[in-house]
Amino acid sequence: MRLARLALSSLLLAVSLSAAAVSAASAQTAPASPAPAAERKLTYGGDSTSGAPYTFQDPADPNITVGFEVDIMKELAAKIGRKPVFVQNDWSNLIPGLDAGLYEAVINGLEITPDHQAVADFSAPYYTTFGQIVIRRGDAPIDNLEGLKGKKVGTLKSSQMEYVLRNAGGIDLRTYDQEIDAYSDLKLKRIDATVMDFPIAVYYAQPDRELQFTGQPIGRIEYGIALKKGAHPELLAEINTGLSQMMHDGSMRTILDRWAIWTPLMAQLTGDQRPIQAQPLAYDHFVQATQPQGWKMQLERYMRFLPQLGWAAVMTLEISILAMVIAVGLGAGLALCRVYGGVVLDRLAQVYIEVVRGTPLLIQVLFIYYGLPKVGLQLEPFVAGVIALGLNYAAYEAENYRAGLLAIPRNQMEAAIALNMTERQALRNVIIPQAARIVLPPTTNDFISLIKDSSLVSVISLVELTKTYELISTTYYDYFGTGLLVAAIYLLIGLPFVRLAKWAERYASRGVTRSIG
Repeated sequence: MRLARLALSSLLLAVSLSAAAVSAASAQTAPASPAPAAERKLTYGGDSTSGAPYTFQDPADPNITVGFEVDIMKELAAKIGRKPVFVQNDWSNLIPGLDAGLYEAVINGLEITPDHQAVADFSAPYYTTFGQIVIRRGDAPIDNLEGLKGKKVGTLKSSQMEYVLRNAGGIDLRTYDQEIDAYSDLKLKRIDATVMDFPIAVYYAQPDRELQFTGQPIGRIEYGIALKKGAHPELLAEINTGLSQMMHDGSMRTILDRWAIWTPLMAQLTGDQRPIQAQPLAYDHFVQATQPQGWKMQLERYMRFLPQLGWAAVMTLEISILAMVIAVGLGAGLALCRVYGGVVLDRLAQVYIEVVRGTPLLIQVLFIYYGLPKVGLQLEPFVAGVIALGLNYAAYEAENYRAGLLAIPRNQMEAAIALNMTERQALRNVIIPQAARIVLPPTTNDFISLIKDSSLVSVISLVELTKTYELISTTYYDYFGTGLLVAAIYLLIGLPFVRLAKWAERYASRGVTRSIG
């Protein structure tokens, strides 16, 4: 009974330590000072990995987020008297983030469709375009959807063009998460054509000498700004008023001309039939910055990445260390409950361990960040990531520590009690020190695994090392060189802990040898 109380108190202490780690994580995200009451902000979500020309990192300076939608939000915010604030989030989680209240609006090439309108309020269209067919240069032209039948055709997953191509029938459709992957497969002859939104084709296919546009425009696509369903009618009215002003005063035309994506459909929408109103400086800058370069220029580019990757590596370490503090503390408490806590605590700890180990870590991360706000508990991305990783790894640590406790012969507890030690003293001074020596190697190895698993928190708008790799590589189409650089950083982060794990194994072996001797 005393050991059961000890196990329970240890679990409560572990929870307290975990709470302290969470408080430390919260301190990482606490604002330095409140914003002035008079300053109204317009927070909007987007994904910097969605690619040009929407929202992406400037190829000349990866610390700056650019894109025609970034320019639209700057102009729109000025029209309605607000300050635009960009919030990074994974594209597939933009609407869940909107529902969770992480930002007020979303602008990221979201098409206005009945399915989308069922889950969010949409502004009037700020851009109207079409699907553009792209083939390999020199291949036979394809005029329309009929010409695509019987061919392998690539498009973006969950896009309006996917819906159009599926409904056309007779097309061997291949869907992609990244547009650059579709165009790469086209050049490698894995597919016969691509059909994607005109702006994507302008930036990813038009500058490529191996590819060419062909055929008629496919369909009609309208982009809108999304807001939480029924939550901000006044803001929606302000946005529509601002967009209308931009359409009629020429500021929208100027932005789209700068990015070289003005379309005949936009001319119909705005009634603006004038010739080009601004030089395509943004387009020219992008093409020039992303052209193939010599190895010296590439090395200079990689050197520009280092500060950004360095900060991302620090973020990865902070997340991993705080999460491991939670995992070790809570795992130790759970292990004590399983071994010394009696039937009730043992069963409760076992249920926790089985549930956590039986569900994917990614699901747990998404649930904590996007699910808990539904019941009134909203966490900052950093805090949510630390908690999710900590709670998950606590289940695995608990089983490691339980095995360590059970590896100590029972007669050692009996001998300690015979020497007039209390059960608490025996556990603290005899059992736990020996068990700690046994579990040190697997705990160190688990921390190395946790560093790598921390990449999963990128889905909740945390820009750590893996997300930074994705941001940079999608901007420059350089997955190889950037990937080697990021892999080297992960290796440098983990190498000291690999050495520590080897030392721990030798230390544990020495301890076992001494105890036997």
